Formats: sequence, C-alpha cells, structure tokens
Amino acid sequence: MVQLKEFRIVMPLSLEEYQIAQTYMIMRMQQQNTTSTEGVEVLEDRPFANNEFGEGQYTSKIYRLQSKVPAWLTAFAPRGALVVQEEAWNAYPRCKSVIKCPCFSKLLLTIETVHKADKGRSENVHGLSKEQLAARQVEVIDIASPARDYWSYVIGINNVNLSEFQSMRTGRGPLLQGWQDQCNPVMTAYKLVKVDAPYWGFGNKLEQALLAGERALFLESHRNSFSWIDEWFGMTPEAIHDLEDESHLPSDKKSNMQTLVVSKEEPEGKRRCSLDSEEIYSRSSQLESEKHGFAVLHQR
Repeated sequence: MVQLKEFRIVMPLSLEEYQIAQTYMIMRMQQQNTTSTEGVEVLEDRPFANNEFGEGQYTSKIYRLQSKVPAWLTAFAPRGALVVQEEAWNAYPRCKSVIKCPCFSKLLLTIETVHKADKGRSENVHGLSKEQLAARQVEVIDIASPARDYWSYVIGINNVNLSEFQSMRTGRGPLLQGWQDQCNPVMTAYKLVKVDAPYWGFGNKLEQALLAGERALFLESHRNSFSWIDEWFGMTPEAIHDLEDESHLPSDKKSNMQTLVVSKEEPEGKRRCSLDSEEIYSRSSQLESEKHGFAVLHQR
C-alpha cells in the first residue's frame, strides 16, 4: 500500500539562511560518509528549466549503502547490490527527489519539499486532493529532541545538545521547550514522502523502514544545519557554491567505487540484481523463522 507522510521541520533560520545552511550541510555530510567503497557519488550537477518548477539545479547521485541497512534487508539482495539512485530538482523554495533501487525495481520513493517562512502550521502546502489529505500522516519534527532510534544510530548522531547550544556568531539558541513559537527568524521545511513497495509479504515492512530512515535523516541533517551555523553563517550563495564545486573530486580522482549493473541475461549461476515477488516472498518466509535476527534488529 502506498504510504504518504508529511514531515514538518521548523528551523530558527530565515529562508535565505536555510538555503545556505542546507548546501553546506549536504556537502559536509557527504564528505564525512564517503569512503573508497561506500557513500555518495555525484554523476550530474547542472542547471535546469521546466514547466513544473521553473529554473533550478538538477543533480543525479548514486548512494552505496551496504553497511547502513538492517541485517534482515541484506538477505534480499546480493552483497554490494544495495545501490540507490537519486534524481533531484532543486528550485528553491520548492524541491523534488525521486529515489530508486535497481535491486527492487518496483520500489519508488519520492520526496517533495516546500519551504515557507512560518511555524509549521500550514495545512496543505503541497496542494493535495481530499483523498490524499485523508491518507496523509503528519509529523512535526523537533530538532532539539534527542534521537535514539535504530535509524538514527545507523545514520549517525550529532551529539550537540541543542537545548544548551548557543551560536557565538548569531546568539541564537539554546532551543528550549516551545522555542518554535518564540524564535525569530523562523521557517519550516514541509517534506512530503511518498513510498510504494508493491511486494507481497514484504512491501509494508520495507515501506515502514524507509519512512523511519527518512525521518532519522531529516532530523540529523537539520540538527547539523543549525549546530554548524557558526561555520556557514555570513557566506554568500556564490561563496557556498564555489566551496561546493571545490569539494567535487575530478573524474580521474574519484574513489574506486563501481556501480553494480546486472542484466537479466547474465550467465546462469550469477545472481540477478532485480528480485521478483516470488523470490522476495520466499526469502521473507525464510527470514520469519529466523527470530534471532529480528530480535537483534529490534534491540538496537
């Protein structure tokens, strides 16, 4: 069943500051999480123009995530095959990302974001229909709240206590209870996540895992955006884009990560990347009997 969930992240920033903060945060987090075998590879980064968004920046990226997924999920795909492909259209204050995984060819994850200078109380910024509004779940994420779930552990946790943190350059913070109604400037990122994994016996579990993972990523990335404010505050859009360009490695110096491309016509004996419903159900049934593996996952 298609899952539709809207996450609202209130930030003690102006819309202009948030754009700088996000660019800086993405660049730094990608550098921190990219190694010779895993991480993020930027394939394209160019201007675009279309009727839906107008003008903006298009990016195409590959994420290799083998060590960052639960043990039970690795049983459904060959080692090294958990490659995620992302296309993103950033026409700030509107953005859209489409995420696919070749090993789960039916899986589709989209994230549509609207940024507004408000306190997170706008009820239909995405222009949803009555049917979509009835199906939509809404969660307000407080960046000052602690993160202790499994996905936050996997993604990484910023140990800065935002209820005690105060920016030396701006004087903003600490973020005490009710800070969203008291801070100025203030803005909200409204992130509408739509995920569809139409795999019988397995799809709902995968959908819930992806929603939990996106929530953890939204929380951690926005905590970083604010806690790193003294590093990026005062930078101009031109300066941050120059810094971003410098962080991109030349093509002949990129890491030795290789994209997995496996066709259905491979010689017999080699495992295919894309899995059909029967294979997934078979593996799902097998895993249901392995209670210890699930217990380890839920204890983290």
